Amino acid sequence: MAVDRERVERLTRELLEAIGEDPDRPGLRQTPARMAELYAEFFSGVGEDAAAPLARTISVSRGPAPETLPSGAVLLRDIRFRSVCEHHLLPFAGHAHLAYLPGEQVVGLGTLVKVVETLAARPQVQERLGEQIADTIAENLDTRGVLVVMDAVHGCVTLRGGRQPSASTLTIAARGELADPAARAELITLIGASVGSTPTGSGAER
Repeated sequence: MAVDRERVERLTRELLEAIGEDPDRPGLRQTPARMAELYAEFFSGVGEDAAAPLARTISVSRGPAPETLPSGAVLLRDIRFRSVCEHHLLPFAGHAHLAYLPGEQVVGLGTLVKVVETLAARPQVQERLGEQIADTIAENLDTRGVLVVMDAVHGCVTLRGGRQPSASTLTIAARGELADPAARAELITLIGASVGSTPTGSGAER
């Protein structure tokens, strides 16, 4: 579902008027159009099927490199992402780290990035975003376990309220065999020592 740019422009003008500004003054004249373009980018994932890219899989045994069957987890670290917190419509951004235990069918690493980007491009909270990424991979990929670790800085924490510019939020979502803390300990170590010593705060395992 595409963002209604005309409506965003109209509502942005109303918002500017509501805060006592003049949307026709030189500095704000183009702001409604800029906001419409910004929202079209930031919310491009609304209504999109994040699982669609996972439909294109590669057979490990019959694919182009049958001798490269992974003996352990596949880990993709430091995926940059940005989203918008649904509570205040302020941005939050950081890194996602994804790991899965592959079966017979695998996907290109860029596919995992696409899953993150699609789910992040909608109003979100970090805890749910990590859960949705884990569920999408676990339910649509041949895997015995999935681990999603997200580390992000939130505008609603750094710019308002307590204004803690150095604070970041860490969440963990795990599925299958990697729901066992002992089974994922090596992956947590590979992602970074800080992950292993910081509370998740989300209770995101099942």
